[in-house]
Amino acid sequence: MTESGSVAWPPAPIKTERLVLREPEARDRAAFIELFTSPEVNTYLGGPRPRDECERTLPEIPERRPGLFVIELDGAMIGTIELNRRDAERRSHVRPDAGEAELGYLLLPEAWGHGYAAEACAAALDWFADALPDEPVVLCTQTANDRSMRLAAKLGFTEVQRYEAWGAAQWMGMWSPDTPPA
Repeated sequence: MTESGSVAWPPAPIKTERLVLREPEARDRAAFIELFTSPEVNTYLGGPRPRDECERTLPEIPERRPGLFVIELDGAMIGTIELNRRDAERRSHVRPDAGEAELGYLLLPEAWGHGYAAEACAAALDWFADALPDEPVVLCTQTANDRSMRLAAKLGFTEVQRYEAWGAAQWMGMWSPDTPPA
């Protein structure tokens, strides 16, 4: 988490029943390129990046930064989770001073439909609640992204607002440690 104050980073790897959430490593580079260049993954994120650009610009060891977890299944990266502080300039906030944490996730298409996103996000939210108790987390997605809307509900995010941005209807939900998952 950028500006996370007293949160130690990186945390020890977080293990769930099937997954490990950990820092990025050099061996993850190819999976990062697949995530960033996949038309399916980037349908609601402005489209895929050009592969040649990613191969040229992505460092050999993907960026390690507070709040970024690799999702690993059986020793291979299948996606990422990020918990980042929102910029004060963003048009939507749940706190008067802005700066709330925002949950983001990307999974490779072959990992879709197995419950990995819910399992990984729930683990990251549990870690966040332990590290920064009483801090809300927001999630924003296009309303057209049915999978993301279902995941938000399953994780216990409640709608805060809907708005237009980037030429599409957007949804913003909030999660707090006190919110029971659906």
